[in-house]
Amino acid sequence: MGIAELLKWQWSGYSRYHRSRANLLMHIVVVPMFLAGNIGLLVAAARASWPLALASALAMIVSLAVQGRGHGAEQVPPEPFTGRTNAVSRILLEQWVTFPRFVLSGGWFRALRESSAS
Repeated sequence: MGIAELLKWQWSGYSRYHRSRANLLMHIVVVPMFLAGNIGLLVAAARASWPLALASALAMIVSLAVQGRGHGAEQVPPEPFTGRTNAVSRILLEQWVTFPRFVLSGGWFRALRESSAS
């Protein structure tokens, strides 16, 4: 599956996998942490800074762990990864494209409101 197809597939079911209030609140905090960790790794590589690389990698790991726990609160669990490439592709696309799109489109706030009503 190419990037365009993967993004389309990811977006088509995104709101179904993000309905739990706890998961939504975790995501709004830790996705930016993951993105900062990605940027930190690039800066660390450019500066050859091992401490920054370690802190950045730790931020990404903590972010993914928290998101994993958040998905545990969902009634509909995410589709399992089919391999390493699938996992890396899906994670990076969700963090950099799909979740920001979910927030900017109003989907995150709508899901949060609906989670409060139930």
